[in-house]
Formats: sequence, structure tokens, C-alpha cells
Amino acid sequence: MKVTVAKNAGFCFGVERAVNRAYEEASKSDKPIYTYGPIIHNEQVVEDLEQKGIKVVNSLEELSKKEIGTVIIRSHGVSKNVYTKIEEMGMNIVDVTCPFVKKIHKIVEEESSNGKIIVIVGNDIHPEVEGIKGWVNGKSYVVNSEEDINKLNIPLDKEICIVSQTTFNYNKFQYLVEIIEKKGYYINVVNTICNATHLRQVEARKVSSSVDAMIVIGGKHSSNTQKLYEICKNECKNTYYIQTVEDLDLCELKTIESIGITAGASTPNNIIEEVHTICQK
Repeated sequence: MKVTVAKNAGFCFGVERAVNRAYEEASKSDKPIYTYGPIIHNEQVVEDLEQKGIKVVNSLEELSKKEIGTVIIRSHGVSKNVYTKIEEMGMNIVDVTCPFVKKIHKIVEEESSNGKIIVIVGNDIHPEVEGIKGWVNGKSYVVNSEEDINKLNIPLDKEICIVSQTTFNYNKFQYLVEIIEKKGYYINVVNTICNATHLRQVEARKVSSSVDAMIVIGGKHSSNTQKLYEICKNECKNTYYIQTVEDLDLCELKTIESIGITAGASTPNNIIEEVHTICQK
């Protein structure tokens, strides 16, 4: 069996930076450590950090009941209000928000302060998007489909600044921007899709179009992994979405001659290697 592993599979810069810092804090602190939401969308990493004393809190209310310690702001970032509230609690903050996400916070804060309406292309309930919305001065809109765009209630004389969730599908982003532009709005488009995300998607499309089966590895709540799965499924009908090697049905792969493997930005290398190894046997 021929196995091809995408070169850009696995941890991206922002995720690797956040995870490394979390392990670093766990090794040196004697006070409680919390992450505001799971550090990344990977259950295995979150469970390992919990064994090392790092607990996940999912709300300000939950955090307010905890002993004073260190709060790690994950790579997805948080709203300005959440950041301020954590400071007011007296917590020490370790901010590992991805620099590319931080850039979006700055853009929407400045553009909205200048009177522009912010439109975010992405998933409205994703933590990264929730954080971005929290840096907008005034109202913002989130669109994920043509239907969402048709529901926009923005006067045509208003200037719009369009940004994107960093892990959004690049081709779909372009498509949605074109639809908004055709509505007659005056728009300023800032493509904030992470370059690593774009490269990962391009490579996933290329690999999946040339194999008999494609394996996409990543957490079930990982937005960028879901996008990879959609892209691969369009190119290869035998595409499988798994979290670990235990999810892989080897019986289904027995008659396959060539397999491609890619993984989301929150997937550790050891999991990718385990899947690669078992596919080669």
C-alpha cells in the first residue's frame, strides 16, 4: 500500500506555541493553572495537560469560583471584555493568542472605531469568532453562507470591512466576498485566513485527488479539520475523519492501493505517525 502524508499536516505555529507554553507553565508553577476553554481542540492534549495540573474553565462565572492563579488565554483568543474581567479577578494572565488572530482583533477594533461595519466570514459559535466579535466597537455580523449574506441588514451607504476566521476555507471566502460585493456595498476586504491554513487546504486537495482513500486526523470540534475533511471528501469519496488511530477501521482499507493522510492544526505529530505506521503494515 502506498501512503502519502501531507507535508503541512499537524500543529501550526500558533498551536505549537500555545501548547509548548502551557507545558512550560505546568512545569514551573506551584499555583493553580487554568486555560480559558480547551487550549486546543484535541482531547488527548487537553487530558495530558489536566494530568499535569492544568484545568479547563469555560466561563467567567466558573473562573470566579476558582482559587487565584494563572489563566492561559488559548490560541483562539478571547473578547476584550473577557480579558478585562480576568484581570479584575486578580489572575495572572499568560496570553498565547495566535499572532494572526491578534492581528484580526486590531483590525476590527480600528476599523469599527473609524465607523466601518464589520463583517466576519466564519462560524458564529467558534471561539475564535466569538473573541473577534468582542473587539468590535459597535455591531458586527457573521456570515457563513449566501443565505446569511441575504439576511444582512446593512444600509448600502455604510462602508464594510470584511475579515475572516483564520481557518476558513479560502475558496469559500472568496465566493462569499464576491456575493457581498455584488450587493452594491463599498467594501474593504482583509484576507485574514492564515497562510498555513491555506497551504494545508491546497495540499489536502492535491493529495486527496490522487489517492484511493484519504484519512483526515483531528479533533471533532476542530474547525480547520472539518474544513479539511470537506475539501478531501469533494476530491475522494473514501475520506475518513478520525481523532486517533483507534478510530480507524483497517478492514475498510484492506483493498485500498493508495492512501493519503492529512491532519488539522491541533493534531500532535505522534498521532499522525501512529496512523502512518499502521497504514504501512
